[in-house]
Amino acid sequence: MTRIFIITGEYSGDIHAAGVAKELKNLNPDIEIEAVGGENLKNAGVKLFSDHKKMSAVGISPAIIWNHLILGKRLVKYLEEEYKPDLVLCIDYGAFNLNIAKFLKKSGIKVFYYIPPQIWASRKWRINEIKKYVDEVLCIFPFEKHMYEAYGIKTHYCGHPLVSQLPEKADKTEFFKSHGLDINKKLVSIFPGSRVFELKQLMKVFIKSAQKLQKKHPDLQFCISHALNLDDKVFNKYLKNTDIKVIKGENHALLSTSDALILASGTVALEACLYQTPMIIAYRGPWILYFIYLLVRCIKKVSLPNIIADKMIVPEIIQGDVSADKISYEIEKLLYNKSAREYMVNELGKVQELLSDKISSKEAAFEIITKLNKHTNNSNI
Repeated sequence: MTRIFIITGEYSGDIHAAGVAKELKNLNPDIEIEAVGGENLKNAGVKLFSDHKKMSAVGISPAIIWNHLILGKRLVKYLEEEYKPDLVLCIDYGAFNLNIAKFLKKSGIKVFYYIPPQIWASRKWRINEIKKYVDEVLCIFPFEKHMYEAYGIKTHYCGHPLVSQLPEKADKTEFFKSHGLDINKKLVSIFPGSRVFELKQLMKVFIKSAQKLQKKHPDLQFCISHALNLDDKVFNKYLKNTDIKVIKGENHALLSTSDALILASGTVALEACLYQTPMIIAYRGPWILYFIYLLVRCIKKVSLPNIIADKMIVPEIIQGDVSADKISYEIEKLLYNKSAREYMVNELGKVQELLSDKISSKEAAFEIITKLNKHTNNSNI
């Protein structure tokens, strides 16, 4: 019986892993899969060695480091001495997974990496670790394939999982009606991030930008997206003296029905790109973290649409440049400058085309099964 073990470290990885697990079982109903993961993998019929609740905590602390070390030691021992998988599939979560891959390589256990670390953005030296400890990379961006292959790493391009996972655009009339929005006004939605420090750094300036725009343009209305993982008390303390509507847990509907977006970067920018919704990126963090970022980054662009296109499509307002005046100016261009708006919509469409029409989870599963079958037939994996 073929055995595969999957390692994830956070919620998004769990979602992508569940998709691959389902496809693996479709291709081989007798396959046995265990994992470090969450509810999505569990619901896909995968036996969990451990959940990753403690792993997905944000930040660095002695407790978090200790939890990772203990889990890593238990996991390696289990894989080497008991489960003995035909292949381990690492998904995202670079620091932990690459460390595990190092030990598994010594034991002769095959390691594939789906959604590898974004070494093209920062810490490019990690590619040497990937070359040493990973047998094949299953990448999700087209430019990654060329980059890894240039280092002699076996690589297969699977397409980005968001292309097939993203829900259809919401019905604008129904969505507006359900939330008491005015269908005759333009909607600008604000996504201030999903971490407490992001709210602290960005919420006030985002609200100030909205108030400035609303005062100048009566035809505008605003919504703020409330990330599901953020406590209501933490979120609501920033909303005093404002009547901006807050919508929780409906990101995709907001992204697809808005006329423009103010985003704190992250994956949400790629989701907005796939909906071809015009946006601006505004982001700042603690200065010490920003200086560290400057030291380890490999590229100057921060948003995924710009990185994929290899040019500036989406305005990026970063760190010391973040202000209500600059944010307002860029949003006004997207709403009231027809040529600027059309240019961005067209360019976002081109980015979508670059990400291909592959169903990423199916592509990854097929590549895994194909290579395992070759290995069974005494071929090199």
